[in-house]
Amino acid sequence: MAIRLAERTDGIVINADASQVYRDLHILSARPSRQDEARVPHRLFGHVDGAESCSAARWAADAAVEIDRAHGAGQLPILVGGTGLYLRTLIDGIAPVPPIDPAIRDSVRALPVAEAHRALAQEDPEAAARLAPADTTRVARALEVVRSTGRPLRDWQAERHGGIGGRIALSAAILLPDKAKLIERCDARLAAMFDDGAIEEVAALLARTDVPPDAPVRRAIGVPEIAAMLDGSLSRAQALEHARLATRRYAKRQYTWFRHQPPAGWTRKESFSEGDLEEIICLSG
Repeated sequence: MAIRLAERTDGIVINADASQVYRDLHILSARPSRQDEARVPHRLFGHVDGAESCSAARWAADAAVEIDRAHGAGQLPILVGGTGLYLRTLIDGIAPVPPIDPAIRDSVRALPVAEAHRALAQEDPEAAARLAPADTTRVARALEVVRSTGRPLRDWQAERHGGIGGRIALSAAILLPDKAKLIERCDARLAAMFDDGAIEEVAALLARTDVPPDAPVRRAIGVPEIAAMLDGSLSRAQALEHARLATRRYAKRQYTWFRHQPPAGWTRKESFSEGDLEEIICLSG
């Protein structure tokens, strides 16, 4: 749909997916095909080497540059992707949290998530009430921030800066497909990935000695599962099923985020078809 919109509006498609930024994961991240990329200009797809880490702040800075270039050329920048943190950072800016003391980070990350959540309830009750007790990453982040800076993460987030939301006209459309059909498509797509080169793609990534074990690219859905298959820990069928389960969980989190987190004024469509392209074109002005 983004490609068709770009064809109709002299647009440029800009990636907003955290896995599709990596050069090493063309198949497993479901990046556009070479044929699709040839139809309209694409930006920020596969532009980061797997040995590097692409943070939300880095992506937002890159995206802002591409948006300004598109506007300068009289073209419409069309952001497409499901990484909500990336989009929020681009639009609202980043919180100026000082660097976390490495010793504090290590001690917090070593805690079981239940223990970390109990500690957070004592040191930052608002964050503990807001975060799911099993959300390992966000609980650890909130706890390490309050311990390292003496201030809750929410306080820092209130001081966000660098966002472009105040200087652009943004037209947003959130497409929320039927959940059952979404899962069915995800399952089928993963099977096709396994058949069409994803296994070889991960093998090539794992063979790189310059990509550390904790690199973000190695945590992308499908990579750990295929890695386990390659080292004999899982069968092919088990690896595929584990990857499908991880995808379903991620899709559920995305679905929930895009239903509740973006501004209420953003257009939301829980059923959509080709005919909705005209409505989206109208939204884009």
